[in-house]
Amino acid sequence: MNSYKVIGVMSGTSMDGIDLAHCTLSIDANGKWNYEINAAETIPYDETWRLRLSKLRNQNALIVYRTDRYFGEYIGRLINDFLEKHQLQADLIGSHGHTIFHQPEINVSYQIGAGSAISGVTGIPSVTNFRAMDVVKDGEGAPVSGIGDELLFGEFDFCLNLGGFANISVNIDGRRIAYDICPANIVLNRIAREFGQEYDHDGEIAEKGRIDYDLLGDLNSIDYYSASYPKSLGREWINENFWFRVRNSEASKEDKMKTLVDHIAQQIGQNIEDLSSGDSSMKRVFVTGGGAFNKTLIEHLRTHTDAEIIVADDQIVHYKEALIFGLMGVLRVRNEITVLASQTGAESDSVAGDLSGDFSKLV
Repeated sequence: MNSYKVIGVMSGTSMDGIDLAHCTLSIDANGKWNYEINAAETIPYDETWRLRLSKLRNQNALIVYRTDRYFGEYIGRLINDFLEKHQLQADLIGSHGHTIFHQPEINVSYQIGAGSAISGVTGIPSVTNFRAMDVVKDGEGAPVSGIGDELLFGEFDFCLNLGGFANISVNIDGRRIAYDICPANIVLNRIAREFGQEYDHDGEIAEKGRIDYDLLGDLNSIDYYSASYPKSLGREWINENFWFRVRNSEASKEDKMKTLVDHIAQQIGQNIEDLSSGDSSMKRVFVTGGGAFNKTLIEHLRTHTDAEIIVADDQIVHYKEALIFGLMGVLRVRNEITVLASQTGAESDSVAGDLSGDFSKLV
């Protein structure tokens, strides 16, 4: 097959909801992948699921195992409703799942949302668990979206995702590298919740604050930022290395938000400059993820780099990662590379992803 109708599914660390994107993916005679997003939605988590996911890392093995299955069933029901609502059909599902543990230093990256449950509920073949093989090969297991950046958005010099974490990918000398730069929405949203908001709409809270340079200097001194890539971040790292600095600061809540925004922008700007190595032609930065709507963050980013910051259209801002996991599902079915060692530091590239369901019509 050279054309696929696929559902891409993404649940990010900021826990704003589950992204579903129904996409047509096709490969032309020259080997170039093309895409069209036919329909897309974000289904917000209710408070029960939000609490369950946020607390799961502290539960016993049986509860984790059962939640893996229940979450897969939940995703499957959402997909069924989505397809019925939009009168669409799908050949395949590619689902990232929701990350519960990410500690690559001990070869652990675990996402729940069992493919067997997704396929069992929908009757559609499903590909899940994209990270596991990479960590077995001593890779970071993240970020894994670089393959999609390369195949779908390769015309840009940098692809920057402002999700729970800010991560970047770039092709250097024919190799696509990708890594997490710093926390982003996952910490901004913590401050926003202190104002009774799920997130800082348009960066309005940050805009009211002032930079606290003591806190900014403390954050910028974190060892992770001086480490070379490949590298990645998880919720555990934030709790152990980052958040106590914010919590212990005497700055006001507004000032903390403004300081975090400038910290994120500084770190991204510095990484863009380091990766371009003074090459003035490498200056087109394609920005996606929920943070792209944070006007204050984007304004600060533009002050910390002279690169051209290109914010994607609303659909791609929201659903680029879901689109890419749909693509990764297709690549797995075609027995092609899904995870690049150049972006994770693994021993080799991986044809990764667990298969659940009947794939006979796709091969």
